[in-house]
Amino acid sequence: MEHNSFIEFKKERDLGAIINDTFKFIRENWKAYFGAIIKIAGPTILGGAILMVLSLSYFTGVIGDMQGLAGSDDPNSVFGLMGSVFGWMGLLFLIIIVVYVVVSLTSLYYIKSYINTNGNVDIVDVRNNTFKNIWKFIGLGILIIIMVFFGAIMCYVPGIYLWVVLSLATSIMVFENKNIGDTISHCFTLIKGEWWNTFGVVLLVGLLVGMLGYVFSIPALIYQIIKMGTMIGENDPTDTFNLLRDPVYVALNVLSYVGRFVLSSITLIASVFIYYDLNEQKNLTGTIEKIDSLGQ
Repeated sequence: MEHNSFIEFKKERDLGAIINDTFKFIRENWKAYFGAIIKIAGPTILGGAILMVLSLSYFTGVIGDMQGLAGSDDPNSVFGLMGSVFGWMGLLFLIIIVVYVVVSLTSLYYIKSYINTNGNVDIVDVRNNTFKNIWKFIGLGILIIIMVFFGAIMCYVPGIYLWVVLSLATSIMVFENKNIGDTISHCFTLIKGEWWNTFGVVLLVGLLVGMLGYVFSIPALIYQIIKMGTMIGENDPTDTFNLLRDPVYVALNVLSYVGRFVLSSITLIASVFIYYDLNEQKNLTGTIEKIDSLGQ
């Protein structure tokens, strides 16, 4: 496979170098990198998009049903509708977790193969590792969500702290092959004394990726404004909800959904650079490997 100059991950970097090398990696490997994500995670992303379309259609129908039940004396009907809504929301949330995990694993194992082969990525190996470890990473993801959630309800600060610490978890699990418990424990060990630097990188990269992802939402937003403008003055205000059934609006939202998930992998690249920077500071792993290779 053709590739540009190999980017060394296993070395110390300051904040500016981490951000620069993150986008340098994308700039030099975007075709193969995003191609791998689409090939491996594409079917999962498509499944999530289909479920999103079905959910939008279902919620539109529920809104109509609830309007029909307005003033009804039968509470069971209302509770039945609300139960089905929460069921759909739970299913959608679960699918989003699965999609994010598959995209994350594809991204991380792509980088691992990139490092191990000096840029000659083995896509078959990336695919095999992705689906072999998917359930372990879903378990890790659920545990992280629970920890950050309970941290967030305690005046937000513990949640922000845990969010930054646990941003290293997926990299540790992939590159060190640790189990879930050891991964969580090693996050705290690795980030000790470097929380603020890590927070700065995670926040800045997250903002940049969020701004890029917002570009995918602009077409849907413009279309929504235009459609809403045409509905002003209509007698039935509930016609506004029919926008959720508009095929153009749904298609634009699906495009936004796919774009955001693909771009989310950029934050994972930054997290790998952060992981190796901290690992080099604490363990000198890359330096020791270079010395060993010189000896050989």
